[in-house]
Amino acid sequence: MIIFGTALLAVCHLLGIFLGDLLGQALGVKTNVGGVGIAMLLLIFARLYMQKRNMLPKLTELGVEYWGAMYIPVVVAMAAQQDMVSALRGGPVAVLSAIAAVAVCACVIAAINRSERPEEETEAAPRLHDNPLLTEAE
Repeated sequence: MIIFGTALLAVCHLLGIFLGDLLGQALGVKTNVGGVGIAMLLLIFARLYMQKRNMLPKLTELGVEYWGAMYIPVVVAMAAQQDMVSALRGGPVAVLSAIAAVAVCACVIAAINRSERPEEETEAAPRLHDNPLLTEAE
């Protein structure tokens, strides 16, 4: 079921927040350092582990994929809460690193898109649902 994907995300989120707090304490800061990123990495690794061992039903995988797609909006929302003025006052290094990160992401996405090969279109079987996700799960 899709709800199991959400439960897997919840477990990964709690572990990520805990590990982010531990990392923050180890670095000497009083905040969570990378908890959401750690949680998403745990979610990816858990999904890959479960797929290899055929422990992940298709509908559960759909729940995991949904929350994986929500990663970028969550990170953008978290970044909006940061103090951007002090980051800009920190000097050109902060601005240059942000521009470099965006450029690297754009290049990687372009490379991935170029490496994909189009699939041949085949005669589709009659569909029982209007929802393509449920059709794939059957």
